[in-house]
Amino acid sequence: MKTLILLLGWCLLLVLCWPLALLALALWPLVWLLCLPFRLVGITFSALFAFLHALLMLPARLLGWRPQAAAA
Repeated sequence: MKTLILLLGWCLLLVLCWPLALLALALWPLVWLLCLPFRLVGITFSALFAFLHALLMLPARLLGWRPQAAAA
């Protein structure tokens, strides 16, 4: 659904201002490359927090605690 909205937005921009739409299309790979390091940092921090959570919960898990299933 997100891709469809993005495509419709680009088509609308193409109709309203085609040079800007073509510029956006040409610069999208550069923007993606610039955002890549931030995405990698986000993945790293997510993994770090998951590791810290597992490490802090290890004593409780060794004593038999299990997370309860979410109530529906």
